Amino acid sequence: MPRLIVKIALIFGLATLSWSALAATTAKNTSADAVVLRDTAGAYLSARAALAGNDFASAAHWYGLALQADPENPDMLQNALVASIGLGDMQTAAQRARALAKTGAISQLARMVLVADDTLNGDYAAILKDQGNGASIGKLMDILVTAWAQVGSGKMSQASATFDKMIASPGMEAFGVYHKALALAQSGDFDGADKLFMRPESAAIHGLRRGVLAQVQVLSQLGRGKDAITVIDFVRGQTLDAGMAAIRQRLAQGEKINFDIARTPQDGMAEAYFSLSLLLEEQPNDILTLSNTRLAAALRPDHIESVLMSARILEKLGQYDLAISAYAQVPQSDPAYVSATIGQANASQMAGRGAQALVLLKTLAAQNPQNAGVLSAYGDSLRWQDKCNVAIGVYTQAIALIKTPAPANWMLFFRRGGCHLMQKAWPSAEADYQRALALAPGEPRILNELSYGYIERGENLTQALAMIQQAVTAAPDEGYIVDSLAWAYFRLGRYDEAVAPMEKASLLMPLDPIVTDHLGDVYWMTGRKREAQFQWHRALSFNPDPKEAARIQRKLNKGLDQVMQDEKRQGG
Repeated sequence: MPRLIVKIALIFGLATLSWSALAATTAKNTSADAVVLRDTAGAYLSARAALAGNDFASAAHWYGLALQADPENPDMLQNALVASIGLGDMQTAAQRARALAKTGAISQLARMVLVADDTLNGDYAAILKDQGNGASIGKLMDILVTAWAQVGSGKMSQASATFDKMIASPGMEAFGVYHKALALAQSGDFDGADKLFMRPESAAIHGLRRGVLAQVQVLSQLGRGKDAITVIDFVRGQTLDAGMAAIRQRLAQGEKINFDIARTPQDGMAEAYFSLSLLLEEQPNDILTLSNTRLAAALRPDHIESVLMSARILEKLGQYDLAISAYAQVPQSDPAYVSATIGQANASQMAGRGAQALVLLKTLAAQNPQNAGVLSAYGDSLRWQDKCNVAIGVYTQAIALIKTPAPANWMLFFRRGGCHLMQKAWPSAEADYQRALALAPGEPRILNELSYGYIERGENLTQALAMIQQAVTAAPDEGYIVDSLAWAYFRLGRYDEAVAPMEKASLLMPLDPIVTDHLGDVYWMTGRKREAQFQWHRALSFNPDPKEAARIQRKLNKGLDQVMQDEKRQGG
C-alpha cells in the first residue's frame, strides 16, 4: 500500500512550573495552602515522570490530582488526555478533551476524541458543524470523518461526493475507494461496492487484510463465492491465518458470508481510525498509533485487529499489564484467540509472571494439541521457567506434527537443542543444531550456539572458529555472538586476537556478567592482570549465576592460572 505521510501535530509539550512564582504564591497563603501547593507540584512532577515512562495508569492518577488545583491548565489537560487514552479510559478521555476544547487550545488529539465521543452518542450533526467551523485532525481524517458523519446523517449523496474527493486526491485514492465501498456495501449496494473494488486504485487495498475481507464479503453477498475464493488465493496465497482459512472453507462449502466490516456509520468511523493507525504503525510515534487503535476499539469493541494492535504497542512500550488486558479482550470464539493468548502469555512472561504464562499456554496446548505453533509457544514458556526436561517432550510433539520440516521450522529444532544443552545431553543438542542449520543455512544464532558448544567442549575448534566468524559477519552488533568469537580465540590460545572482539562484546553488552567475566579472562592471559581483576569485580556486581560467581571469586583469590590448573587436575 502506498505510504501516506499524514502530519498530525499532536501536542505532547509538558507544562513547566515556575518555581519563583510558586514560591511567591506560597508566601502569600496560609500554611495549609502551602501544603496544597506543594502536593500539587508533587503530583504534577509525578505525573510528568510517569507519562515520560509510558506509565499511563500512574500518569492518569497524578494528573487527576494536579488538575484539581488547576483544572483549566491546557498542558496538563493535554497530557492527562494522553494518559487516559493510553489507559483505554475513553469516558475520562472525553471529559479531558471537552475541558481542553473549552480553554481554546488547539489539540488534534482532543479533536480525535471528541469525534469518537460524538459518534458514540450518534451526534453526527455536531461533527459536521465542528468540521465546518475548521476543527481538524489532519487532511486524510478530516475527509473520512466528514464522509462518515454524512453517512450517519443520512446524507449519502454528499458522502459519496466527499469520498470521491478523497479518491481524486493523490496518495489517498486507495483509502477513498475502500471507505466508499464500505459505505455502499453498508447500504446494500454490493454491485456499486464491487465496481469500486475492480478499479485500478483498489489494488493497494489488497495490502490490508480487512480490505481483502471486505471484497470477499461483497463478492459472497453477490453470490460469487468462487470469485471470492479466487481473491483469497491470489492475494493471500497458501499461507492463511486461522480466520481467513475458516472463511475460505465456508465459501468452498457454498456458505454466504455476511458483510460485517462496516455494519453501521459508527463502524465506518472506527475503520477510519484504524486506517490511520495502519499508516502510523511504522512511524516513531507509538503513542499516536495507540491513540487511533484505542479509539477504533472504543467505537467498535469487536474490532479485533485494533485490539491486537493496541496490545502489541502496549507490550512494546513496556506496559505489560495493559497489554495483557487488551489481549484478554479477544473472545475464545474468535479465530485470533490463539494468537491473542500467546501474546497474553508473552506479556505475562515479560512482566515477570512466568507461572501465569505457563498456565495460559498449558491450557491452550491442551485445547489445541494439533497446533505446532501453540506447542512451540508452550515449550518456550517451559524453557523460560527452566523446565527443559518437560519442554523437550513438548517440542518433540510439535516437531512430530510437521510432516516435512520447512525452513520456517528451524526454530523448533534450535530451541529443543538448547534444552538438550541445558540437560547436558550434548549429542542430542548437536543433532538438533545441525538439523536447524540444514533448514536455515547461515543463520547466525544457530552458528553461534553450535560453535559455542564446540568451543566449550574443546571440540572441532577450527570448524567452530570458522562458524562463529560467519555468524559475526552476519550479525556484527550482537554482543553474545561477538563474545563467542573472542572466546573461540581464547580457547585456541590466540589471546591477543581475542582482545578486540571481547572488548567490542563488552561495549555491546556492558552489564552482562558472562561477557564481563570473559573480558577479565582475556586481559589476564594477555598480562593485563589488574584490569582483569577489575572486570571480575564488575562481573560479580552483575549478579551472575551462583556457580559462576564462586568461580569468579576463586579467580580473584588465586588468579586464573591457578584456577585453570585446579580444574584440570579435578577433571573440570
